[in-house]
Amino acid sequence: MGSHRRLAQSGFDRGACSALSVLSVAAAALGAVSAVPATAAPHDGARAEVDRLYEEAEKATEAYNEADERAGALRRQVGDAQDHIARQQERVNGLRDRLGSLAGAQYRSGGLDPSLALLFSDDPEEYLARASVLDRITARQAGELRELQGALRDLAQERSEAARKLAELEKSRRAVVGHKRTVERKLARARELLNSLPSGERAAYDRASRSDREDLPGLSGSVPASGRAAAALAAVRSALGKPYVWGANGPSGFDCSGLMQWSYAQAGVSLPRTSQAQAHAGRRVPLSQARPGDIVTYRSDASHVGMYVGNGQVIHAPYPGAPVRYDPVGMMPVSSVTRP
Repeated sequence: MGSHRRLAQSGFDRGACSALSVLSVAAAALGAVSAVPATAAPHDGARAEVDRLYEEAEKATEAYNEADERAGALRRQVGDAQDHIARQQERVNGLRDRLGSLAGAQYRSGGLDPSLALLFSDDPEEYLARASVLDRITARQAGELRELQGALRDLAQERSEAARKLAELEKSRRAVVGHKRTVERKLARARELLNSLPSGERAAYDRASRSDREDLPGLSGSVPASGRAAAALAAVRSALGKPYVWGANGPSGFDCSGLMQWSYAQAGVSLPRTSQAQAHAGRRVPLSQARPGDIVTYRSDASHVGMYVGNGQVIHAPYPGAPVRYDPVGMMPVSSVTRP
């Protein structure tokens, strides 16, 4: 989701309190808009506010993606833990059954004190044979008992860990809900402001969002660096015209990092979900050496991402209302170029 992306950006906390930091940025943005000089063009303040709202919403979207990915991983871990706990409980039950059987055998074989049993035995040799069996049963019972105690300790530990993961999952779930509300609120406000602009102003806004920087190095690379980069490039081109859908990773709609993840998945490469993580999902190269298929992240907090496709262009999912499209690689400050 990029627009007038030349504003300096601060770092972004991707933890559970990201929604609060985004809200504080939004408050500052609204305050800044209210302070637009009276000499400014009538719609300059509205366009600047739309820019800020889109950028803040994109940061919240990446925080949403990260929290949602973590919640999904935790759900899988909790499911695995519950399956393992069920298997461990079956083992404990089996050990208890075997101990019960051994105890019964011990009672039947040695109901009397050993000295009395020998005194009253009609066949001392038979008794001694039974006593030998009893000793073996007792030793086995002791081993089974130790195994049961160990299994019970493991079971209690696994249940405690599962309870901790469930609490963590609930925390991540609340973070997802908070980020979603933040994104929806900012996008609704941005749409409201855009709709308030005359049609000519809206068109000017879209043209301005594609503006290029003039201080970029020469870009000459036109051949993908690998076969998987070529496959990802073909995939991202196939997504041209698809709508921006925040929190989506295809195939019918995308946000910026979702488009990168989906495109490389078509090439058999698993990328992380967020733009911040994608910035580290490979080898860093200078922008001057960018080749088609490289991932370009933007702003100091890497909150936007696109794929370099050659000829100084990237393909990316800009923001709601703007479909997946080509834009100049210098449409906003470049943070890094990564070759998966």
